[in-house]
Amino acid sequence: MGAAVDGRSERQPKVLVIATALCSYPGADAVGQMHLDYPPNCYVIKCLDPVLFPEDFYLDCFTKGIDGIIVASCGTDCPYEGAYEKTAARIDRVYKRMRERGLDPKRLRLTAICSVCTKAFLREVEGLNQTLEELGPVGAADVADE
Repeated sequence: MGAAVDGRSERQPKVLVIATALCSYPGADAVGQMHLDYPPNCYVIKCLDPVLFPEDFYLDCFTKGIDGIIVASCGTDCPYEGAYEKTAARIDRVYKRMRERGLDPKRLRLTAICSVCTKAFLREVEGLNQTLEELGPVGAADVADE
């Protein structure tokens, strides 16, 4: 957290990265093994596949203080047949629900990151952080149920 010009503390945005165990998590892990820097406001969780997360999970994250989410999948290389397509369709539905609530869909990104894609991981994290700087933190009014 940094200090604002007027002396009040400035809240740093929180970014959740959902990373697949077989593809994107090893890529994120390689960033750490290479001692490359990325913002400390990123929280990486490893999962088998993001298709396991229901639509409400993403919206709940925003109500609980997460400002941006990167869904780092295996993309079309996913070993689970049809999982990527189902994930992409689910994220599209979440985008619609976000717009209905006045929440900018740019806060949620679906991307494919492979096990050696350290630059892609860094680019996604830095890009979302830039977007969040422009958008500011999620406010309670942004995520209120309709």
